[in-house]
Amino acid sequence: MSTNEKIIYEIWKEGKFAKELILPDSQKIEIIDPGIHNKDSAGPDFLNARIKFGNITYLGDIEIDTWHSDWKSHGHYFDKKYNRVILHVVISKDNHQPFVYCKDGRKVHSICLLDFVDNNFNTLLIDAVKAEKQNRKFEMPCNGRNEYVPKKEKLEFLSELGIERLKKKSRRFLERLKEMIYLKEMNIREPILKYDFGQDFFNKKYSPSDFNDIYIWEQLIYEMIFEALGYSRNKEIMVKLAKAVNITFLNSFRSDEKFELITESALFNVSGIIPQKLKYREEATTEYIRQLVEVWNSVKDKYDGTTFKKEDWNFFKSRPQNFPTIRLSGGAHLISHFLTTEVFKSLINYFDTDRTVKEANVVLRNYLITEAKGYWITHYNFDKPSPEKLNYFIGVSRADEIIINVLFPVLILYFEIFERNENARKVKQLYLQYTQYSSNVMVERVEKVLGLDKASRRSVNYQAMIELFRNYCVKERCLECKIGQKVFN
Repeated sequence: MSTNEKIIYEIWKEGKFAKELILPDSQKIEIIDPGIHNKDSAGPDFLNARIKFGNITYLGDIEIDTWHSDWKSHGHYFDKKYNRVILHVVISKDNHQPFVYCKDGRKVHSICLLDFVDNNFNTLLIDAVKAEKQNRKFEMPCNGRNEYVPKKEKLEFLSELGIERLKKKSRRFLERLKEMIYLKEMNIREPILKYDFGQDFFNKKYSPSDFNDIYIWEQLIYEMIFEALGYSRNKEIMVKLAKAVNITFLNSFRSDEKFELITESALFNVSGIIPQKLKYREEATTEYIRQLVEVWNSVKDKYDGTTFKKEDWNFFKSRPQNFPTIRLSGGAHLISHFLTTEVFKSLINYFDTDRTVKEANVVLRNYLITEAKGYWITHYNFDKPSPEKLNYFIGVSRADEIIINVLFPVLILYFEIFERNENARKVKQLYLQYTQYSSNVMVERVEKVLGLDKASRRSVNYQAMIELFRNYCVKERCLECKIGQKVFN
């Protein structure tokens, strides 16, 4: 039991109220018996309480939540174990509704403890709400209730969700490919809003030959890698940048011995994040920016796309190694490598032969792991030295994220379009067996709540836990979840 819970339960059990309990409809409440604290089983917090509402005494259970909305988000409203609740007690009101409903449709009054305690307890409860808010982000309605669902059934459901998440990505990538094909046919340059497309776009039928151009596949991978490197804060602007400084433009310089530097220079100058100063504190900064600008001036005549501003980027609360500057330079080095060595063609051919998971882990990671170079080894922003040396632009963890979220769904889509079904099967099988080193607070929480220690090391489970939380737990689709069906029915 947490310290916060101890405070709340003590107030209820000992009746430490500063004034008479009154419902919003002015009805008085008298606690004859606070009930027995339910320490061992799922269900309401206090059992068999006796509460007098006006002139009528009720026997039933008491549920205590931090917020009024917890009744719904914790799944109490469709859990028959809460059908005997006679009073819902909350610390903080996050809506104006003075009641909740049980699964059987019965209305239950809610009261807020903050309205009835003295200043000392009021302060303690407010602190408890603040502390709870930090833990609330990854709340799951079945927390503490799903231990009776067999581990095997949980893993089977996760496998289904992991496969569905992979299919979703492939479907999304297919739509992007169709957009690029259409834009090329209509000779339209991006950016363009989806609703600008004519009805002929939505009615168009595609054949495998429409997808023959290697450009659209390289552009797709480019955009999706940049999305992955942007994290949640900068993924949209990273994709926009990849669409602006596109493969067509970069291909103009693919055979140039300075291609890597040209790519980096183009991305930084178009991004708008190079500072416009006459003087910098460090000579290294002055020299690096001079080089970026000089190279850009030599190639910019071939660029006719949009440019961005520093305000389009989010630097706030980013760790030094996750700054857009670091991600941009890393992306530039990776994409220039992908293009000069024709990595996509290599990936297609790689699956012509059976591959073990161990071998594929090494080979695929080696395509993506990118060592830090030059200025950014010792800086995280322009004229801002790093607290420690940067070894990799893209390490093992981020490489795994790109393999799972970009390479696998792209390759499966490619093989399915061109009816290379055996190769598609190999990639799917590898996805089911692939292990990764990524870490994610949400995934760690889901793994803990489900009691599946280390299950997220397998990529399909890792992806499934994200799918489960975002599309079931958060959306309160518990009765559509095979785990929730067992818990709440």
